[in-house]
Amino acid sequence: MFAIVYKSDGVPICVQVSGVSPDPVVIWSSEGAAKAFIDGKGSAAEFQAVAVNDESMEKMAKALGCPVENLMLEPYPS
Repeated sequence: MFAIVYKSDGVPICVQVSGVSPDPVVIWSSEGAAKAFIDGKGSAAEFQAVAVNDESMEKMAKALGCPVENLMLEPYPS
């Protein structure tokens, strides 16, 4: 699984779900799919694909200002 984060601050792309906080982090099934999404938006300078693992989850939680236990993942497209 891969997430897409802003290069500048590590905040991941999220999807808004009513009544859920923080917003779930959007994930892609492969690095190629995540990179294709970034390239399709012309956003390679702003975003990067990161493998979802313990370390990246900690970083995303810190960027969102919440405990890692509160993070939810949402497959793209949902």
